[in-house]
Amino acid sequence: MTSAAAMIQAFHVYKQYDRESSALVDITLEVRKGEFCFLTGPSGAGKTSFLKLVFREELPSQGQILVGGRNVTAIPDSQIPELRRSIGVVFQDFKLLKRRTILENVAFVPRILGVPPKEQKRRAFAALKSVGLHHKMHAYPLQLSGGEQQRVAIARALINEPMLLLADEPTGNLDPEMAQEIMHLFQDVNARGTTVLVATHDREMIQRLGKRVITLERGRVASGGMP
Repeated sequence: MTSAAAMIQAFHVYKQYDRESSALVDITLEVRKGEFCFLTGPSGAGKTSFLKLVFREELPSQGQILVGGRNVTAIPDSQIPELRRSIGVVFQDFKLLKRRTILENVAFVPRILGVPPKEQKRRAFAALKSVGLHHKMHAYPLQLSGGEQQRVAIARALINEPMLLLADEPTGNLDPEMAQEIMHLFQDVNARGTTVLVATHDREMIQRLGKRVITLERGRVASGGMP
C-alpha cells in the first residue's frame, strides 16, 4: 500500500553482497514528505547500504523501495538520471573536484544536465549564497576548511532544488561547532519543504535536534521505522 504523504517507503527490503553476510534484512520503513529524520545505528548496521538503494546506486536483493510514490527498484536504467535530479546527496568525504573552483564544482550538476552556461553560473551562485560561501566562489576546494568544503557539497546537492536530501555521515570529519552549523543548514533546507534523511551515529547531535530517529541494528530496523 502506498501513501500519498510518504517520501520514502521500503517494503521487506533485503540486501546481500555475498552468501555469508546480509547488509539489510527485511527492512520496512517510511519517511514522510517534508520530514527531517535521522537514520542511526553502529558502523556496519546498514545505513549507507540503505541510502544507496534509495538513490538507486544499487538494487535490493529482495523487496521494494518507493521514492515519492515511484518504485525505484523497477524503473529502467534510462530513467535513473531523472530520479537522481530529484534527490540531493551529501557524503562524508565531500567528493569535490580538486582542480575546479567551487563555483565550477557546484555548476557541474546543471552542466551535465545540459543547462545553458549562463544559467549554470546563476544557479551555482545562488546555491553557494544559500550556504554562505558565494564570496569564495573562485577558490579551490583545498583552499577551504573541512566545514567549508562540506557546505560546498551541500550547495551542489541543493542546486536542483531536490524533493529529497540524503546525507551519509555528513559531519563525521568535522569539529562539533562546524557539525552544528551543517545541521542548521539542513534544518533550513527542511523548512523550505525538502525531506531530509541524515545517516549518522552521532547520538549527541541526534538528541540535540529532537527529530524522529530510525535505528538499524545488524541490518534490521530496531526502532522508529514507521512515523
